[in-house]
Amino acid sequence: MATETGWERNKEPLRKWEHRGKVALVGRGHSPTDRRWDGVSMDKSLGAYTILAAQRAMEDAGISPDEVDGIITCPGAQSGTVGSAAIGDSWGPVRPYFAPPYDSEDGISLVTGEWLVKQMGLKKVKYINSHGDYLWRLVAMAAQAVGDGRCSVALVTYPAGNLEGRYHQIADTTARGAAQWTNPWGWGLSVWGFVFDQYCRKYGSNHDRLAPFVVTERKNGLLVPWGYYALNRPEPFTIEDYLNGRWVAQNLNMFDCDLPVQSAACWVITTAKRAKDMKQKPVYVLDHTESQFRPRSLVQTLEENEEWTDIMARKAYAGSGLRPSDIDIFSPYDGFTTFTQYFLEAFRWRGVKRGEAHDFYAGDISIEGPNPLSPGGGNMGTGRMRTIYITDGMEQLQGRAGPRQVKIKAETYATIGILPGGACTLVFSSSPD
Repeated sequence: MATETGWERNKEPLRKWEHRGKVALVGRGHSPTDRRWDGVSMDKSLGAYTILAAQRAMEDAGISPDEVDGIITCPGAQSGTVGSAAIGDSWGPVRPYFAPPYDSEDGISLVTGEWLVKQMGLKKVKYINSHGDYLWRLVAMAAQAVGDGRCSVALVTYPAGNLEGRYHQIADTTARGAAQWTNPWGWGLSVWGFVFDQYCRKYGSNHDRLAPFVVTERKNGLLVPWGYYALNRPEPFTIEDYLNGRWVAQNLNMFDCDLPVQSAACWVITTAKRAKDMKQKPVYVLDHTESQFRPRSLVQTLEENEEWTDIMARKAYAGSGLRPSDIDIFSPYDGFTTFTQYFLEAFRWRGVKRGEAHDFYAGDISIEGPNPLSPGGGNMGTGRMRTIYITDGMEQLQGRAGPRQVKIKAETYATIGILPGGACTLVFSSSPD
């Protein structure tokens, strides 16, 4: 199946989404989360974890496999460069992945919809898309597919694999063109450290002022039962721990970079009409918007970051019909903690303007307080699975987030990911209106 195109909402002026409030999330399922697969335990392979997540999502929604007529997946969420997860992508060392008896990567380091249908015996599936992208775009693609009538009950799977020695390695030993500024330092590190330095110089801040945000995310993440830290490293994480973190690059220590993990997640997305008869309270999709922004020079600058994130925020509000004051809960991406503030300031959540994010972090951003930023803990609190951004928003609006449940009104939720320069926004609501 060829990669789908033309579904993105990425051109201004942007009107309200044509399927606003007509598509809903109704179920979620998660596998356990490991640091990486050991290459031996087949009950912990990416395929096994994806099947488990799908079974749990269907049980959560109260549906049978025969009700599923669509599969939308990103077959290997960590299988290549950001935004590239097409079947057959080359990643990691240039060598065979596994010795016999493995005869296919499918179910091992990637999980296609075709493989899932066969293994789970899903007989009613009429729409399969195994060319999904990173998580936000994957959910957006599924919402558009359901809204367009390609399927009515879809399983949206996100298998995030992590194999030893094969995580985002750069096979090219040269550093040509723009790569000379990034490859020697590892993917993205020099770029985001450079932009963050510009931010601190412009607004009179410093790296240490990220500490309250990072510590709060880890605290929130420990309340996620399937998160990596809750399962494997439940010890408290303090401001002193963060400030003493080993430096990876200028303005980035090891606690500013999310931890690669092995896990899988699945959500059930359906029409608003079908959702009324399912087990859980529906969470309605109000909008999805996408964007790509090309820097004018070799390295993206702070000015470009702020310009681009302003555009994304403007489109999200136009597409959803909401205003900043209408968003109850906001969870911007934190894969590197040094760029979360660009999203927060662009969306003006809680009135935060440019240069004010670090002051905002120093206030009460806890689950119990008036400004519960990223109550699910983001990647820093759960590991680099990204799936918390969808599940926590869903659970918060359903009122079943357990100890993570915010104390404020929880009727609308917005999230944006993945990187300044190319991202997708999603807006959910407890009401279709």
